[in-house]
Amino acid sequence: QVQLGESGGGLAQAGGSLRLSCVVSGGSFSAYTMGWFRQAPGKEREFVAAISRSGGYTGYAGSVKDRFIISRDSAKNTVLLQMNSLKPEDTAVYYCAAKLAPDTWESVSMAGVNSWGKGTLVTVSS
Repeated sequence: QVQLGESGGGLAQAGGSLRLSCVVSGGSFSAYTMGWFRQAPGKEREFVAAISRSGGYTGYAGSVKDRFIISRDSAKNTVLLQMNSLKPEDTAVYYCAAKLAPDTWESVSMAGVNSWGKGTLVTVSS
């Protein structure tokens, strides 16, 4: 299993932006579909976004579509989540996730995650 290390969380005002990073180590970055999940206080963990091995396929939760952008940098073994137009309801711990999968549209569903990061806290004030 690969190890995942998130960074970039913090405090932002509503309408602002943050960028999360996740560095992957201990395995072949190109073999994994990568994704982001989040868990707000008192709620279950939920899917946010995912990107296929090649970067050719992406998927987003309806609540973040058109505001968040997921991307991957193979040279740096890093997956990024650019979060724009932040809302207080985006407040959560954000987790990076990796899944061994073929480079297909179906892979961005992120069913069957193999590895999780420890999470980074994002707080959005109104």
